[in-house]
Amino acid sequence: MRPLLLAASTSVLVLAAACQASGQAQTPTAGAPLETRPANGASQTPAFAGQTRAPGVRTEQALTTRVVASGLSHPWGLALLPDGRWLVTEREGRLRIITAEGEVGQPITGLPAVDARGQGGLLDVVLSPSFATDRTIFWSYAEPREGGNATSVARGRLSDDGASVGDVRVIFQALPVYDGDKHFGSALAFDPAGHLFITLGERSDRPMRPQAQDLGSHMGKVIRINADGSVPADNPFVNQTGARPEIWSLGHRNVQGVAVQPGTGAVWTIEHGTRGGDELNRPEAGKNYGWPVIAYGVEYAGGPINEGITARDGLEQPVYYWDPVIAPGGQAFYSGAMFPGWDGDLLIAGLGGKSITRLVLEGDRVVGEERLIADFGKRIRDIAVAPDGAVWAITDEDDGQLIRISAQ
Repeated sequence: MRPLLLAASTSVLVLAAACQASGQAQTPTAGAPLETRPANGASQTPAFAGQTRAPGVRTEQALTTRVVASGLSHPWGLALLPDGRWLVTEREGRLRIITAEGEVGQPITGLPAVDARGQGGLLDVVLSPSFATDRTIFWSYAEPREGGNATSVARGRLSDDGASVGDVRVIFQALPVYDGDKHFGSALAFDPAGHLFITLGERSDRPMRPQAQDLGSHMGKVIRINADGSVPADNPFVNQTGARPEIWSLGHRNVQGVAVQPGTGAVWTIEHGTRGGDELNRPEAGKNYGWPVIAYGVEYAGGPINEGITARDGLEQPVYYWDPVIAPGGQAFYSGAMFPGWDGDLLIAGLGGKSITRLVLEGDRVVGEERLIADFGKRIRDIAVAPDGAVWAITDEDDGQLIRISAQ
């Protein structure tokens, strides 16, 4: 294993906040869409005005992007500890604590084995809402099982010295088991009532796609459970024969980002499309978000997805979609004094786009879009906002980094 960088990088990149991803206009004309490239689904039209290609907006403040730590192997999730240190997962199965000064701790012991093939491995991590008193953390991972693997979620107590987790218990195991290496999901978030939301993929391969519509399968679903793994009595399918009671919503493809909106408590998710069709949703109880019956974009090899339709009665439309895609990772709502103009905006980590997308929201509609730190040139996997308003992110690379984005 390569040595880890134990101190913050001395090189500081000062990046103009309005820089756009490759192939897009550098400075959008006022009111003009940010995205100017041709859509893959050239004949497709949005279901309502503003559902895609929102007007470009621009942050006037300059941004400073600083590499705090590097040498991480494909970091996937990050969570802020009360003392200002960060919990960071590495897909190979390691969980580490990294200080704000860039000191990278040794792997935390006590975690169960992961299946790190392909897109699998150790994925997201979140703190218990009562971490200050119980020191409990939750993490999702691709769990090796007889016959293959599937996404699971475990909880455990982080030791006082941060070196290990104990009292580990698996509280959720997605079913069915499948021998594959793609579309595990999986992001985690608690709502204000203490329910844990878990996002799952439908495992990608064509034989598995229909399971996103199957209530007897967890694949392609958003899950809602209690912190102890029990099922809330008001989940939408609790009393439905043949349905998995943990399911909150269905018809998703590969959801790798979830965030709870301050003030409203609404849960927002973001999922990968194919060639086109990345979606921002606000999943509601019992609703069907369409995959693979309806979708924007086209197959990876070209040609329509199933019937090639983008709408059908009884199936929900995304709040917003991208064609071409941004390949989204994690997301976070912004709140902080450092960038007051961003208050309430949604920040989305971009893998394929190698940038952070800022969405300006009015109610449940997107009214503006910006690409941040596009010149940094790294796959941004996850994102979080610190109490001082700085934005922290991790990069999904062999030499993965923890970075801090602040006002210049």
